[in-house]
Amino acid sequence: MTTETVHVPLGGRSYDITIGSRLIDQAGALLKPHLKRPRTVVVTDENVFVTQGERLREGLASAGVDADFITLAPGEATKSFGELEKLTARLLDLGVEREDVIIAFGGGVIGDLTGFAASVLRRGCRFAQIPTTLLAQVDSAVGGKTAINVPQGKNLIGAFHQPVAVIADIASLDTLPMRELKAGYAEVVKYGLISDPGFFHWLENNGPALLEGDDAARIQAIKKSCEAKAAIVGADEKEKGKRALLNLGHTFGHAFEAHFGYSNKLLHGEGVALGMALAFDYSVSEGLCPASDADRVKAHLNSTGLPAEIADLKSNITGDIIAKYMMQDKKVEQGKLTLILAKAIGDAFIAKDADLSRVTAFLKEKTGE
Repeated sequence: MTTETVHVPLGGRSYDITIGSRLIDQAGALLKPHLKRPRTVVVTDENVFVTQGERLREGLASAGVDADFITLAPGEATKSFGELEKLTARLLDLGVEREDVIIAFGGGVIGDLTGFAASVLRRGCRFAQIPTTLLAQVDSAVGGKTAINVPQGKNLIGAFHQPVAVIADIASLDTLPMRELKAGYAEVVKYGLISDPGFFHWLENNGPALLEGDDAARIQAIKKSCEAKAAIVGADEKEKGKRALLNLGHTFGHAFEAHFGYSNKLLHGEGVALGMALAFDYSVSEGLCPASDADRVKAHLNSTGLPAEIADLKSNITGDIIAKYMMQDKKVEQGKLTLILAKAIGDAFIAKDADLSRVTAFLKEKTGE
């Protein structure tokens, strides 16, 4: 099967995303050019270690690379100050040097936490991403955003720290529960909704095959998503402008995640799916977007089993509560809310100074208040 490569253009911090099948078995050969010495430390979670840990150990050993493994609890709660402290202490105990490469092996939680630890350890160590979920392969592993959560909100403490390489092995997706796969698919849909209506149309036709295990569809979707993200990150690495478009659905979605305590009651991708549907509905309510486009977005999300209405959450959350969490978003400036809205499918834009009272009224209508 063909292996695809997507380049992330960031000058001296540029790197490649390698996409294909059974790449974990080749991890040693793929990463060895980045290693100053033939050893590394792998940070992963308990579930990934059980299903894929030995594959990675053997893939590294096949190229003469020795690896220590640090295994953490799975779940969003691991992205915390407490776990960051434990992880950095363990990395230091293992003798990690600044020029070593730490490997983040798992989903977005492991990638975010490991990347942040690497950014502060010895004032900045190198790290590589081997994402094992669809969400991480198309989004969180690419672009250098690293962070932990705090009670006030998601990803509020973090740093921009680019990996030296990203290896996206679609074979690792075969071990994912369908719910996790669908949550990652929401981030794939996002790229079509931001700027590529043709890709969204392709997903309407090919999304079911992707979710059912079609390798060619998976590689194509991951490549297309990574190309879109790489172009945006290359133009705006630290989110001073255009990169904010990648947050389509996230301001709404993070509010729901915070309400549920970043638990498995609502996965990140599920929050993003609902958030994108709300962004399109709010755009319609503001006279910015045709209602038919919002209906099409919600129909596609529904067809894949992703939430598209607040009622889908079966929660008693109110519009005021959602709005309160939204004001903790990182994109709030001088007390003004920034939203990513849409003029059409494939035509998203950054709406600064969103009127909080109008957003709250919209949310109250949506929650039936």
